[in-house]
Amino acid sequence: MAWDLIFWILCFFINIALFASTFYQLLSLSDLEVDHLNPFEASSRINAVVVPEFLLQGLLCALFLLTWHWFMFLLFLPLTAYHLMLYLNRKHLIDVTEVFRDIGTEKKYRYVKLGIYLVLFTVILFRLIISAFSSLLDEDEVHAF
Repeated sequence: MAWDLIFWILCFFINIALFASTFYQLLSLSDLEVDHLNPFEASSRINAVVVPEFLLQGLLCALFLLTWHWFMFLLFLPLTAYHLMLYLNRKHLIDVTEVFRDIGTEKKYRYVKLGIYLVLFTVILFRLIISAFSSLLDEDEVHAF
């Protein structure tokens, strides 16, 4: 049961990283929109975290598949498939010359991702708490003998 707790702690921190990455991208787009950043700087900041975010999200989805957490895997699968499609079509990076034209759609896309990560954060936190209580109860039973 301790492995289950370690697994959910790992998932918790990966989900926090994904949430922070998406929030950082959204913050950079908002700074660009109100003219605090130039397009080159905003694009380079966002493009620097896109591929690591895709890799972390794919790793988390694969972890759910390999550990037979089917519900969580099915929740993460559509976003993973969309990220894979963007990466294979080479549309995952923001173009410096077209960033102002696409700023509205990019912000909406990141708001949706932020919402998905928030829902998944809630589910993962719930599973982490259940796993921690279960681990504590099992540990108490072992020491009782």
